[in-house]
Amino acid sequence: MKGFRAFLLRGNVVDLAVGIVIGAAFTTLVTAFVKAFLTPVVGLASGATGNFSAKTFRASGVTFPYGLFIDAVISFVIVAAVIYFLVVMPMNKMQERFFPKAANASVRECPECLTAIPAAARRCSACTVQLSPTVVAQGGPADEGARLTK
Repeated sequence: MKGFRAFLLRGNVVDLAVGIVIGAAFTTLVTAFVKAFLTPVVGLASGATGNFSAKTFRASGVTFPYGLFIDAVISFVIVAAVIYFLVVMPMNKMQERFFPKAANASVRECPECLTAIPAAARRCSACTVQLSPTVVAQGGPADEGARLTK
């Protein structure tokens, strides 16, 4: 029982639960905004009167509610845009700032397929072309003159 309690009280589980609840509430808010404001605007722009989300068409006795689908697409695009611009982009910028990527001197490109491969590789893992391995010299810069061919 102690292990289960420790698992539940760990920060990641609580953060994930809070994120899911906030995400669900945000999705409900966006859906309500789309139904209340954007769907009528789409209806006005398309010449339809009334609630555009109630629009349907019938084929062979089957009713297709395409207005509901358009509402769902608009809601999805808004939620995806907000998540991208307010969560993903700032997190990427923060990671680049605090964890810059160092140039990886032990990787080179295959001359045939341009796939990144280890510098000491004798064969490309993607196109299987044979290569002459290179070794990075010890103690020197990884630029010109530092790579020696075996």
